[in-house]
Amino acid sequence: MAETRLIQGRYRLLDVIGRGGMGEVWRAQDEALGRNVAVKCLKPMTPHHDTAVTGVLRERFRREARVAAALQHRGVTVVHDFGEDDGVLFLVMELLDGRNLSQLLEDNANHPLPVAEVVDIAVQVAGALAYTHDRGVVHRDLKPANIMRLTDGTVKICDFGIARLGHIATTSSRLTGTGIAMGTPHYMSPEQIGGGRTVDHRSDLYSLGCVLYEIATGVPPFDDEDAWAVLVGHRDTVPQPLRVHRPQIPDYFQSAVLDLLAKSPEDRPAHARDLGRRLTPPIGEPTPAAAPDDAGPAPLPAWPVWGRRMTGGHRATATGPRPLPPDPAAGLTGEWTTGTAARRAVAPRPVRRERPTPFPEALAVLASRHSAGLSLGRLGRWEEAGEVHRSVAAEREHTLGPDHPDTLASRYEVAFTLSRTGRAEDALRAFQQVADGRERALGADHPDTLAARQETAYVLGQLGRHLEAHDGYTVVLAARERVLGADHPDTLRCRHNLAFNLNRLGRVEDSFRMAGEVAAARARVLGADHPDTLVSRYEVAYALGQLGRWPEALAAYREVVAARERALGADHPDTLAARYEVGIGLGRLGHGSEALDHYRDLAADRTRISGPDDPETLRARHGIGVNLGRLARWPEALDQARDITARRERVLGPDHPDTLVSRREIAVALGWLGHWQEALTAYTTVAEARARVLGAAHPDALASRNDEAHCLEQLGRHDEAMALYRRAASLRDGRTG
Repeated sequence: MAETRLIQGRYRLLDVIGRGGMGEVWRAQDEALGRNVAVKCLKPMTPHHDTAVTGVLRERFRREARVAAALQHRGVTVVHDFGEDDGVLFLVMELLDGRNLSQLLEDNANHPLPVAEVVDIAVQVAGALAYTHDRGVVHRDLKPANIMRLTDGTVKICDFGIARLGHIATTSSRLTGTGIAMGTPHYMSPEQIGGGRTVDHRSDLYSLGCVLYEIATGVPPFDDEDAWAVLVGHRDTVPQPLRVHRPQIPDYFQSAVLDLLAKSPEDRPAHARDLGRRLTPPIGEPTPAAAPDDAGPAPLPAWPVWGRRMTGGHRATATGPRPLPPDPAAGLTGEWTTGTAARRAVAPRPVRRERPTPFPEALAVLASRHSAGLSLGRLGRWEEAGEVHRSVAAEREHTLGPDHPDTLASRYEVAFTLSRTGRAEDALRAFQQVADGRERALGADHPDTLAARQETAYVLGQLGRHLEAHDGYTVVLAARERVLGADHPDTLRCRHNLAFNLNRLGRVEDSFRMAGEVAAARARVLGADHPDTLVSRYEVAYALGQLGRWPEALAAYREVVAARERALGADHPDTLAARYEVGIGLGRLGHGSEALDHYRDLAADRTRISGPDDPETLRARHGIGVNLGRLARWPEALDQARDITARRERVLGPDHPDTLVSRREIAVALGWLGHWQEALTAYTTVAEARARVLGAAHPDALASRNDEAHCLEQLGRHDEAMALYRRAASLRDGRTG
């Protein structure tokens, strides 16, 4: 946006005071009323963005406006206006003069805040939460960065971007099932972690307990570099008393905070009002101001053995660089952050350096650019993400050296973008180099080394080198079980990938058994409706189909559809993908009419969500054509196949495998209608394209040659047909004659 852009003829954008992957916060002038305001803008989405994610982000932004505008309390940021200008959604808020709690801790060198100030903040936040909870609003992402301390001492809660209204819980569940991080690990309640449990106002109270623990002691209740270790701590570990870190904390305050951190919601205070009363010092007890504050940093809590070797992640109070420091004269009304753990659990995590670097400003810029590349990847803009990561990798290598963990983290992301843009050979070389570098720098069993080894195996599978992939997964799995344990999510992800690869090796029974074991373990660790659990249940259903157990496969796919609708929403791509497989099962069981209706409904939903030419829409329409053929409605099937082929050729290209599958459907329909000469032309076109793209001996190319031979037989050209059959057999057997 230009610096002096005028939105809706009223709000003049002056300068950026906050920036993130999804948008910006501007200091602006409301020219109608002559006052300064903050304007949060959601960046316009390009055609390269994932449409499902785009829709969710826009709806979440609108919902933040509706939720926040309905709240009128001195402890909640005031929203003045909301609208859309030239495709840009914007939210107009009061411009706050102050610092958020995360910044206050950083300003204080991460030492705890004065006890009297902590108690005052706690009382004010409790009052604001009592107000929002009475109106059915659950914030769900309460953390230091979302709580502002103004210069006059007022405390305000900010950023209701993922808040939930009690009466729209179903809508909210759809908006939180997109793979976008919901909440922040250091401040998430136990019920937010595993899924399948109701998240209500008591989750906010738990998060407030985490915030108060941190600003009172200088460390969160559970503090580790690995996000999973932090989450397990929230779920399973009793936090240390606050006075272990800071003896000056009053007993009544410690008791109130530890009650907020109860694992079960039923054991926490019933309402924020109850907390406010408990935070008032008892009669006769010294006031917090009377207790001297220690000047030194609080010690880190002791960690159990299982957490000591885990790495990655950081809490909101980390002293790492921010992409754009806030203006000292004005505070932000919300923190624009995107997180890195949502995209995949095996992403490389920041590694602490053993010695200080002499280039803090340059490294801060590189860290910001690295985060921007991750954001582009999450939006599906892999080519742009790759350009960013390549540039950062080159500069980090020059500044830090080729085997520095930060350099390797950027090179890992370069490899990941290569694998997502179809350059599997290049990705393989890049992942192998990263894995070797991490082994030298970090050790063979370090989680980041294993992450690179696992991605190497994945790319080998992409290249059809499944035996090598199997060996790679087996080595990584043994190391993950040894280092992290059998039930760690990264271990389970590796076992899932191994099960997938076993299927591609033709070991379907082994794949079915292992996928079932992983699904059961993920349900136990993550929850029955967690997306990772459902991916494994999907793989179980796929294996059942390959084993010819279609009634069981169909039932399993239907269960996955129902669970994904609950967890992700009916329009989520994963839900729609499972619906497609339901159609496959119906067709395999001879339920052609039901399958036809099913695919018509799916195609209508795909068209509504993604448009008529989206590859997944065309895939659903292909299912319509196949089942029209099963019902012997060949003229309709032919029309469907011709239209889909034309669209796929335009969208995907003439030699794309999906285009060739549709062109073959044209030939099938022509044959059933008796137009064998036209069918032969279509089959020959497919066979030549497959031989050119896949190789003459590829199974798909050989199948197409057999299709040609069948047509020649129907046309009475038996000698040519037999010659073609023999040629295909020779290629299949590896002979040249």
